[in-house]
Amino acid sequence: MLNRVWKEKWDVVILDITMPGRGGLEILKEVKKARPRIPVLVLSMHPEDQFAVRVLKAGASGYMTKETAPEELVGAIRKILAGGRHISSSLAEIMAAYLTVKTEKPPHELLSNREFQVLRQIASGRTVSEIARELSLSVRTVSTYRTRILEKMGLKTNAELTHYAFQNQLVK
Repeated sequence: MLNRVWKEKWDVVILDITMPGRGGLEILKEVKKARPRIPVLVLSMHPEDQFAVRVLKAGASGYMTKETAPEELVGAIRKILAGGRHISSSLAEIMAAYLTVKTEKPPHELLSNREFQVLRQIASGRTVSEIARELSLSVRTVSTYRTRILEKMGLKTNAELTHYAFQNQLVK
């Protein structure tokens, strides 16, 4: 896909977060690096509270769930083509509340995008080898991510990490 973005002139890119191999966040960063002015709309099965802020910080022009896509897709594309940003009204409320209330960030928001991706994979019951294969990383690299995640979040085991992920609705 990236080859087509570099070779062809597109008005907008619609991208999914969950992609085989490299994740959608990595591809988003590469697209924005190669073509900073191209608007990118992220369309995902993941709830807004899990990824929307991350993709907007990474340069996306909008985020929407696949549930809302049939009703909002055309309007969202028009809005980002006109230079605006698209987020749902529910996400706008969440973000407004987040900005007005002085609270500490939840531990998972301190993780890098890749660490967050590995956290979700571990919490979903995947082994380090499976995660390494899926993300095109070495087992050692995934193990290093796991160690960093546990340290940053003050956890000791995969069981604690999984419990945290389910408690905070980071996995289903």
